[in-house]
Amino acid sequence: MSIASQELSQTSKPLNLEEIATVAANSNLCTWDDLDQSVRANLEAAIAPGSAIQCVLYPPTQEELAAITAYAAQHQLGILPFGKGSKITWGNPVKNPSIAISTQNMNRLVEHAVGDLTVTVEAGMGYGELQQILAKQGQFLAFDPCYQDDATIGGIIATGDSGSLRHRYRGIRDLLLGISFVRSDGKIAKAGGRVVKNVAGYDLMKLLTGSVGTLGIITQVTLRLYPCLEASNTVLLTGDSDAIATGFKTILASALTPVAMDLMSPQLVDRLSGVESMGLAVRFQSIRESVELQSDRLVELANQLHLNSTIIRENDGDFWQQLKQHIWQGSHSDRIICKVGITPTEAATTLAKCQTPAVIHGSSGLGFIRFDQTQPDRLQNLRQWCNNQGGFLSVLEAPLAIKQQIEVWGYRGNALDLMAKIKQQFDPQNILNYQRFIAGL
Repeated sequence: MSIASQELSQTSKPLNLEEIATVAANSNLCTWDDLDQSVRANLEAAIAPGSAIQCVLYPPTQEELAAITAYAAQHQLGILPFGKGSKITWGNPVKNPSIAISTQNMNRLVEHAVGDLTVTVEAGMGYGELQQILAKQGQFLAFDPCYQDDATIGGIIATGDSGSLRHRYRGIRDLLLGISFVRSDGKIAKAGGRVVKNVAGYDLMKLLTGSVGTLGIITQVTLRLYPCLEASNTVLLTGDSDAIATGFKTILASALTPVAMDLMSPQLVDRLSGVESMGLAVRFQSIRESVELQSDRLVELANQLHLNSTIIRENDGDFWQQLKQHIWQGSHSDRIICKVGITPTEAATTLAKCQTPAVIHGSSGLGFIRFDQTQPDRLQNLRQWCNNQGGFLSVLEAPLAIKQQIEVWGYRGNALDLMAKIKQQFDPQNILNYQRFIAGL
C-alpha cells in the first residue's frame, strides 16, 4: 500500500465544497444534511463506523464524472460510487469515503442497433426503462436482477446480478460487448465495441463485471440483445426432495430447453403456494407449440416421479417476480441475504439444509438465501457445508453488527495476491469503494 493510500484509509478527509462545486458545476451537489432521508439511510448502511460522507454528486455526463474523480484523486478523497443504491450495501462497509457519486443522471440511450441486436446505454439507465424501450422493437435484455424497479444497468454489471435467466442466456460477462469507465485517476477508458463480433478488451470487461465499483466507475455499456418470444409457461413441481433432485437432473440431461430452472427450499415454496415442500420452477419461452409441448412433457415426468405439478400459463412473469420478492423484500436492517455457489448436483441437499427461504439457479448452482433473524451460527454452519462441497457462501446484506462478526465474502481461493496487484494497478490510492471487496480490497 502506498503512503497516499495509507493516509486516505485513516480518516475521511474534509472537503472544500466551493472548489468541488466549481468542478461539478452541473452535478446537483447535495451536502449530507440536505439529502433525502431515505438516501441518507441507505448510504449510512453502506459505510463503515466512523466514516462520514460529506456530499453526494449526480454528474449528468461522463466528462463531468471524470473531472470529479480527477479532483478526488488529486486531493486523496475516498469515493463511494453507486447508481440508485439498490445494492449499495452488498459486501463490506466502505471505509472513509468523503464523496458519494451517483450515475443515475447519466441515463441516455446512446444507440439501439435493432438489426444487430445490440444496444448502447449510459450506466444510469434504469433496467425497467430500458426493457420498455427494447420491447417496442420486439427485443429484450436477458438480465433478471433482484431489484428490477430500482436497478440501473451499471449497478447490475458492477454486482454481476444476472438472475434466473442465466440458465439459458449465460452470465453478464457473456452479454457485455463493450464498456466505458472512469479510472481512479479521472481518465476515461474503453474496452470492446458496439458489434457482436468485436472481442477486443474482453478480459477488461470480465474484471469490471462483479467488481462492485472497486476498479472503476462504469459509465457506458454495449449489450447483446435477444428477440422477444411468443409464449411463456412456467411449470411448478413440488414434492419429495429426492424426487425433485431426480427430476432436476433428468431435465438437465434431457432435450427440454427451459430459459430458467430454479430449485426452491420448502420455506420459499410455502410462501409462494402454501405447500411446504421442495420445489422446482421451470420456465419455457418459445413459439406457443413448443412451449405447450415441453410443458406437457415435464408434467409427464412429474407424474412418473410422483410429484405435484402446476402449469402457470397466464402472466407467469408474476410468479418469478413474487419469487424474487420473497427473497429480497423488506428492510435492509432486519434480514441477512447470502449468495451461495454450489455444484448443481448438491443444490437440492443444500436447500434442505437451509431451513429458510432460498433459491438456487439450475445449471449455474448460484443462488440466494434469506435469514429473517440474526442467526450467525446457522449461517456459519451452512458456509462450512458449502465449503466442504467445493462451493462458497458470501454475505451480501446484513446488519452491520453481523458483518462485524463474520468474514463477509468467505473467499477461500488462492488469488488474493493477484487481486491485490490488480487493485493496486487500477486504484493505487484506494479511492474507489475502499475495503468493500474481498480481503478489504
